[in-house]
Amino acid sequence: MSRRRGPRLPLRPLDAALAVPLFAYVLLFTVAPVLDTLRLSLTAPRQGGGFPTLASYRAILASDVFRAAVGNTVGVAGLSLALQLGLGLGVALALHARFPLRGLVRTVVLVPLGVPTIVAGALMLLLFSRSGYLNTIWLSLAERVGVFPAPASWPVAGGWRTLLVLAIADTWKVLPVVTLLLLAGLEAIPPAVHEAADVDGATGWRRFLRVTAPLLLPWVTMALVLRAIDAFRIFELALVLAGRVEPVLGTYIWSRYGPPTHDAPTAAAAAVVLFVLILAFIGVYLRVAAPRTEPAG
Repeated sequence: MSRRRGPRLPLRPLDAALAVPLFAYVLLFTVAPVLDTLRLSLTAPRQGGGFPTLASYRAILASDVFRAAVGNTVGVAGLSLALQLGLGLGVALALHARFPLRGLVRTVVLVPLGVPTIVAGALMLLLFSRSGYLNTIWLSLAERVGVFPAPASWPVAGGWRTLLVLAIADTWKVLPVVTLLLLAGLEAIPPAVHEAADVDGATGWRRFLRVTAPLLLPWVTMALVLRAIDAFRIFELALVLAGRVEPVLGTYIWSRYGPPTHDAPTAAAAAVVLFVLILAFIGVYLRVAAPRTEPAG
């Protein structure tokens, strides 16, 4: 059975000329850097090692720091996604309801988007550091009951506590994006659907689970995939909050590329691994979330 193809639009010279800047931008600032990073990753870490070689990849795979960075990146992404989807859905449902000053509340929710990432990291230090607000409140409450615990600095404590701080910081910074995506999905559901559900007796949680959640699933999937891709690239927050205590792929690449190491091939190999992880999530999106249609005929 032959596929039916739609009519082809003629390519006009003006359309081609307007598309040239876009193709040039993508070629110079996306394709060329990716190809050059791939070339650099196939170069030996030391001079005179030749090309091509997998020495850089063998070097990072043998590194305990790199393996820890991969695990921490996946861990932070998982914690961030759980917090962002849970809180984002709750905030979106609250903002979808009608109440006084709803427009003002929606504006306030967007405030973290305008805060620079470095500033967001500094704010988290004010909360979770040894002399931060949370420790001050906790010690004050503990002293009232006769307990005198030692103050702890979660960002540099290592392990799950540091990863949790990174996830909370990332969630606070990007929660408005997830909320806007889910709110757009809620606004796109026709009111007639909820009216029909009310007539059928589906109210409260039953209506949410059986009507709202299935219709909201495309937006949930979009938020999940987009945030998962971006979570792998976490760098500034991890650098400010965790430093070298709990490395992620972003800080590992920076530590290999910058002083005193100046090991560009190894950093490029780690960047390629990060790029492959991101492509894997894009592949999951295209396979699971993208709609598929059968050709008519």
